Formats: sequence, structure tokens, C-alpha cells
Amino acid sequence: MSKSRNATPVGAAAAPSASLAPEIRPGQSVELLKELHILTREGRLNQDSRRKLKQVYHLFQFIEKLLQELPQQQGITLADHGAGKSYLGFIIYDLYFKALEQGRIYGIETRPELVQKSRELAARLGFGRMSFLNLSVAESAQSAELPERIDVVTALHACDTATDDAIAFGLQKQARFMVLVPCCQAEVAACLRENKALALARTPLAELWRHPLHTRELGSQITNVLRCLYLEASGYQVTVTELVGWEHSLKNELIIARHIGQKKRSAAERLRGILVEFGLESLIGVRFKLS
Repeated sequence: MSKSRNATPVGAAAAPSASLAPEIRPGQSVELLKELHILTREGRLNQDSRRKLKQVYHLFQFIEKLLQELPQQQGITLADHGAGKSYLGFIIYDLYFKALEQGRIYGIETRPELVQKSRELAARLGFGRMSFLNLSVAESAQSAELPERIDVVTALHACDTATDDAIAFGLQKQARFMVLVPCCQAEVAACLRENKALALARTPLAELWRHPLHTRELGSQITNVLRCLYLEASGYQVTVTELVGWEHSLKNELIIARHIGQKKRSAAERLRGILVEFGLESLIGVRFKLS
């Protein structure tokens, strides 16, 4: 008995048909998008799923250009921190790694139930070069389950200091590229509330954090400025842009760091100056290891 012409193995890349959402790309695994609940079983998108897919696609476009700069024959390695359900990792694998003979994606997540689900899904789809590790970002830097070097480090909405841990991980692993979308930057805001930036307390600048909401927003802004300076001081060229339109996400800042090997002394000096000016010296040596 012959097989049905429409039969498609689980995980196989099914070409979009007229009944599928037009956003689905040629060769993309429809089964994956259904498993991630981005597509309904009928191949349709609701508004929330469309927004999520747009974010991931847009971020993938940035990452794809970086991946193309790396030597493909050596096997590219990518670590995705705070992976959650691994939307980003799965889609990067499906749209880029799947066609390669080498390379591996590591999804790092602290919630064991999400790690297990990701492992099961990768097995069902035949995505054999994906690994999911039940570790914190900080723990992953010491884990023997990851290689000594990682080419690309991503962290999409890794909360609070997890983004700093991802940067520390990238520095330790000599990452060629880091792609970061920070979220919930609370540490600096807490330091501002505690110390009230004593050096500026008697100046009009103190008004910038007099109200709690402004303290939080200022803390978020300062945090990302400090991170960019730290990356530049560590030998990276930094680009800051929007991930998607503000109507899709309020946590919208995208930091792309490219290793160039030239440490900017001026960036280290400005980083230290900002920390001192705002009474944040306690972060020196903890978050920002300055020589």
C-alpha cells in the first residue's frame, strides 16, 4: 500500500500552503511552530502569537548576519541564556543550524520542567544538535557540559542580573558575539535608593530619582549604559538599537557586541566615573571587573 502523498514525518520542514499563515517561511517546520503554540493546529496565528513570532524573527535577522560571519566548517556554538521554552533557540536551529552538518545550540534554563519539555521536543523533531541544561547562567560558566569556547551568546529578556551573568559568561567563553535584550534591571535602582547618590544629593540631578518610578527607570537606563561601557572596556564593539516597535514590547533595547580584541581604556574610565558619581562603587569587582 503506497504512502499518502500528504504524509509528513514529525519535525520535517513542511512548505507553507495557502491555508497557513503568510508569516511562515519556506522550509520552516510547521510542526515546531505548532508545538511552541505559535501556530494553531489549523496553521493559524492569533494576535499574541503573531507579536511573539515577529519579535523572534526580528531578533533572528540580527543573529543570522552574525552567524554568517563565522567559519561554518568548524561547527558554530551558540548559548541561549534564560531560554524559557526555547522559542529563540528552536527557531534559530530550524532556520539556520538544521541545514548545517555541524554546530550546536545550548539552551540554559533554571526551571527543570521547561528543560525537560525542550529535550523531549528536540527529540521528537530530530533536532539532534540541541542541548538543554538545567543551570543558572552563573552555574553554566563552570559547567563541564559546555565547551571552553562559545561563538555566540544570546539572552532574550533575561531578568535583572542574569544579563550581567550572561555577559560574564561570554567574556569567560571568549564569545565572538553577544546579543542581549535586557529585562527588569533592578540592582542599580536598589543601590540608588539605598545610597541616594550622595555625591549628587545636593544638586538638581537628585530629582532624577526622587520618585520611585523614576528611580526604577533611571536605574534601568544606567544599567544598560554601564553594560555597554563594560563590553567596550573588555574588547567589544557595541551597537544599541531597538528590537521591535514599542507597541510590541516595553523591554525593547537590543545590545549587540562584536569582539574586536581592542579594549577601550576610555570606556573603562567612564564606567568607573559613572559608578563613583552615582554612588555605585559597590558594583566594582562584583558586576564590573575593572583592571
